[in-house]
Amino acid sequence: MSVYTTIERDQLEQFLTHYNVGQLRDYRGISDGIENTNYFVDTIKDGVEQRFVLTIFEHHDLDEMQYYLNLMHHLADHKVPSANPVADNEGHYLRLFAGKPIALVERLAGGSITETTVDICEQIGAAMGKMHTAGLSYDAHQPNPRGPHWFVETANALQEKLPAEDLQMLNDEIAFQKANRDAQLPRGTVHADLFRDNSLWDDGQLSGIIDFYYANDDALLYDLAVTANDWCICEDFSLDKDKVQAFLSGYHQHRPLTDVEQEYWPVILRTGALRFWLSRLYDKHFPREGELVHTKNPDEFRAILADRIARQADYKNYWIS
Repeated sequence: MSVYTTIERDQLEQFLTHYNVGQLRDYRGISDGIENTNYFVDTIKDGVEQRFVLTIFEHHDLDEMQYYLNLMHHLADHKVPSANPVADNEGHYLRLFAGKPIALVERLAGGSITETTVDICEQIGAAMGKMHTAGLSYDAHQPNPRGPHWFVETANALQEKLPAEDLQMLNDEIAFQKANRDAQLPRGTVHADLFRDNSLWDDGQLSGIIDFYYANDDALLYDLAVTANDWCICEDFSLDKDKVQAFLSGYHQHRPLTDVEQEYWPVILRTGALRFWLSRLYDKHFPREGELVHTKNPDEFRAILADRIARQADYKNYWIS
């Protein structure tokens, strides 16, 4: 959510004429995140303030973005707590700005959180269960662009960038993941990036899930692993058993988990950690230019992956109690 593409006030005012959202009051760039350009946009309509998030998609074309915006509307329509895109006056969720797709999305109440509790983990698990269940009726499909093939390509690009110890760890994990893929895991539409900063909370209650721009078709358990690796983590990068069990129990109320998923849980925790270690390593060694750019430190996910490797046998017991 860094600012790569600048939109001037007069340009934004012109853009908003295509929507029934009133007059522009204020807007400002958002510096969190690393992929797209985002602005908070406030308008006034009939004396009432309305709040939105404007996103300019830096690396996706218009056809590709239809998948994400239609998914967001589908989930909101199925009562999943999430941000709903705003249709323009012609009923479209996407337009073009500077040759790039641009969208206006409702801004939910509340803000992100930095600390989690057992109750919060149960709430986000329940929301994911609703999201995955609703996603089963979404009729569009998209393969994961950061799946196994991307793992190998990215690891190859990093071969000359890493110290010997990190390179050995990376190559060993790539080999482990290749040897331990399980095609029997239930699949569906996943968020694939549900970190704490991709949700909003208001007075301890989940307002909604945001930023679906990594969503794709993959193992549903992979989505759970990515989320648990962030929401249920301890200061030493291990997992908090009570939080993990609350998270999975909340999820299980809406989509019962299978025996195969329990068996595969420790492996896919490693998959989720590897994915974000790789992406953060790549962003560090091959940075993009941008205004207000925030690149995240890969060392955190190296430590998370090291923990998931060392405690793989233990984490099979970190399941629903």
